[in-house]
Amino acid sequence: MQLGQRVYSGDDVQLLTASGLGILRGERVLFEGVSLTVAPGEAMVLRGPNGAGKTTLLRMLAGLTRPEAGRVNRGAALHWVGHRDGLKPNETPRTHLKLWAKAWGADADVDAILNDMGLSRPADVAARYLSAGQRRRAALARLMLETRPVWLLDEPFTALDAEGRDRVLAMVAGHRQGGGAVVAAVHGDAGFAASREMVL
Repeated sequence: MQLGQRVYSGDDVQLLTASGLGILRGERVLFEGVSLTVAPGEAMVLRGPNGAGKTTLLRMLAGLTRPEAGRVNRGAALHWVGHRDGLKPNETPRTHLKLWAKAWGADADVDAILNDMGLSRPADVAARYLSAGQRRRAALARLMLETRPVWLLDEPFTALDAEGRDRVLAMVAGHRQGGGAVVAAVHGDAGFAASREMVL
């Protein structure tokens, strides 16, 4: 996928909506009554202290965690990138991306994606020898394998240096220019202009 490529075209349609979401953690209400809408070109930033439920909310939006109240309507395909990189110790960035591309049936130029993410040199190095930042870049590179309008990102800048952060910000900007949307849990400065912020 090229930056700025059109990923969604349509009239004023919500790509993702949620209404009245709630969940318990043990006997404690983690959050309740959470509603949101995400339209093409928008970016929503989730904030809150550790344990507030940001990851849980993202997992609900992705369909990985079932809410105990409320509902989610996914109007478009989505990508989920959690705070764990998902690479096996013996897996290289190249192998990681090729396996995901095969699983999704995606016709992606893996070498070009590795280059765009600054991973050409360590492309064939096992993950156990990579830095945390390189593993994070490899995980985020999955976003480029297949065009999906909604990106759900949990702490996308974790372990990234300034160059890596700039690459991800360029990806987000290009995705939004193409009509895509982003929902991201972040600490500190998001680095991009958010359409809305939600504090849990």
